[in-house]
Amino acid sequence: MLSNTILIVVGGLPAAGKTTLSRLLAARIGAVHLRVDTIEQALVRSGLARHPVGPAGYVVGYALAEEYLRQGLPVIAESVNPLAVTRDSWRDAGTRAGVPVVEVEVICSDPAEHRQRVASRAVDLPDLPLPDWEEVRRREYEPWNREHVTLDTAGDGPRESLNSLLHRLDRLQLLPRR
Repeated sequence: MLSNTILIVVGGLPAAGKTTLSRLLAARIGAVHLRVDTIEQALVRSGLARHPVGPAGYVVGYALAEEYLRQGLPVIAESVNPLAVTRDSWRDAGTRAGVPVVEVEVICSDPAEHRQRVASRAVDLPDLPLPDWEEVRRREYEPWNREHVTLDTAGDGPRESLNSLLHRLDRLQLLPRR
């Protein structure tokens, strides 16, 4: 029997489709959607931090992920995850909780489509600063150095991307069963 508890770590550049995909996936499998942008905005609104927040949002995210996983809840942890150290820290949280971890890198391989997404997206968190195309292109983003699922959202709508991801996760036999 498959465990209902899993950590799915979703990363990728801004406007690749991470948040939309993570929300849809969380609703489909009954998981907690843990978004680092939400945590960082809460820190900024509290007066404890200013943008860029630095590692604080991620550190809070790791702790929350581990707590939810220990409660038996599946978690989708979503953030840019630009550095190997951030990816390692998510994996460590899952390992400490004793659950499987799947890493998903969301990309948009069509530069024109990606640029359009960056230019046209709306702020869904009050006062969240959104990067422009040049900031996205210049962003530090280390290559993923271990096995992970890569999901290219170029040319696909949110539902098609979700179905593709569900199919790939199902093949790994790690999807929570409801």
